[in-house]
Amino acid sequence: MKRRIRLIVSYDGTEYVGWQVQPNGVSIQSLLEKALLEITREQIRVEGSGRTDSGVHAKAQVAHFDTEAKMAADKFAIAMNMHLPADIRVLYSEECDPSFHARFSAKRKTYRYTVQLGQHSNVFLRNTSLHLHYMPDIEAMETAASYVIGTHDFSAFKCASSAMENTIRTVTVSEWKRDGNLLIYTVEGNGFLYNMVRILVGTMLEIGSGKLQPSDLQKAIESGKRSDAGATAPAHGLCLCRVVYPDFDTEEVLRRE
Repeated sequence: MKRRIRLIVSYDGTEYVGWQVQPNGVSIQSLLEKALLEITREQIRVEGSGRTDSGVHAKAQVAHFDTEAKMAADKFAIAMNMHLPADIRVLYSEECDPSFHARFSAKRKTYRYTVQLGQHSNVFLRNTSLHLHYMPDIEAMETAASYVIGTHDFSAFKCASSAMENTIRTVTVSEWKRDGNLLIYTVEGNGFLYNMVRILVGTMLEIGSGKLQPSDLQKAIESGKRSDAGATAPAHGLCLCRVVYPDFDTEEVLRRE
């Protein structure tokens, strides 16, 4: 009889083509499935809460899979890590209800985008933050971020090639905060379109540089035109930090561990 196992996975996405299996490179999903094949001798499909892009990181990606293996659920994390590279770690594993789905059961997700300020970049943050040589207008960026909160049609903030038809999302947190020479954007919502967070960040960075005004972000939301939004920010500054379900919150689980 098959059981459903839920995972929390952390990874540095620098060397990968993203979460989803791709023909043009190595993905996080493919390596997790390869590790499970080694452990269970089963061809297992691992489903994630979302498909992070090439170069995007995750502090707490949620995934699930079904297996007939008798191994104790909490041992899967240890066993899988023995077969994974050092930049991918399974932080937690447990058996869950068969009705749970990592993607479709999710209620909220939190992403953070990190910007590094200063004349010289910190080499130790080069893979996880975008370096800016100039000081942006943070107040203008904060104003723009406030326009993102609420339920909107975010058509202007999706990749032009995306075929997603339902573009309405609800955002509950959208804010910039400075921590020393780091500028961090936190956004939480019930879901995000392909490239949505990166386009939001890219638009706000153009606002911070004076190329656009805060009202231009609001205009882009209202028009739904991709041409009214700014550029797509580079992937390496983005991290999936939290996923919340009705009975499961990655932040709470990892705090206990």
